[in-house]
Amino acid sequence: MAYTVGQVARVAGVTVRTLHHYDEIGLLSPSGRTSAGYRRYDDADLQRLQLVLYYRELGFPLEEITAIIDDPAADPAAHLRRQHELLTVRLKRLQEMVAAIEFAMEASKMNIQLTPEERFEVFGDFSPEEHEAEAERRWGDTDAYRESNRRASRYGKEDWLRIKAENEDWGRRIVALMTSGAPADSPEAMELAEEHRQLISRWFYECSYEVQTGLADMYLADERFTAYYENIAAGLAGYLHEAIHANAISRA
Repeated sequence: MAYTVGQVARVAGVTVRTLHHYDEIGLLSPSGRTSAGYRRYDDADLQRLQLVLYYRELGFPLEEITAIIDDPAADPAAHLRRQHELLTVRLKRLQEMVAAIEFAMEASKMNIQLTPEERFEVFGDFSPEEHEAEAERRWGDTDAYRESNRRASRYGKEDWLRIKAENEDWGRRIVALMTSGAPADSPEAMELAEEHRQLISRWFYECSYEVQTGLADMYLADERFTAYYENIAAGLAGYLHEAIHANAISRA
């Protein structure tokens, strides 16, 4: 089949002026012309144009594209292999760039000013950013959420490590109390529930008893929170839930 320059431009997504330029520099000359001198392209021309556009998308200058395509040692399969290799390398680089940009965006949103190494030391495999969108959707219009972000923006590595150490120490003590058989509404358990509330208030936002009992309910209603505490010790989510509610009632 023979195609006009306008038809080729529409199919390839380029301008007629671009096709004229390719013809002028010898990159893609039409195989035929009408008696009136109008360009006519055939299927082989379209295949060559496809190669041109692939290499152009990969960033090659037009002069180099001409040399690559006109290489007598390169057959269509060789071009495809080369393009696949180049696209694979480019895709890997783009994925790395996207990951870096997403990290910067989320770190900026969370205002956690840590290097990747420091973040792993503090958070391990847990990624606060994975929950940021949901947290903002659920609590973004609350004073507690804004206050938590404001405080977190000031914390450095040592602050986060201290928060981590305090939480781990609290976790060891409440697990030891639970495994000792002490009831969740015992004075010792309620004291640890109170310490849980104060840890949140000290580091993130003012955690009232009402807010804390809401958190306790979420520890059972949201399987992710349940799993977090159950991974520390089986039964801890329910034990903490009961202790927090008992403490709130006793302080009313």
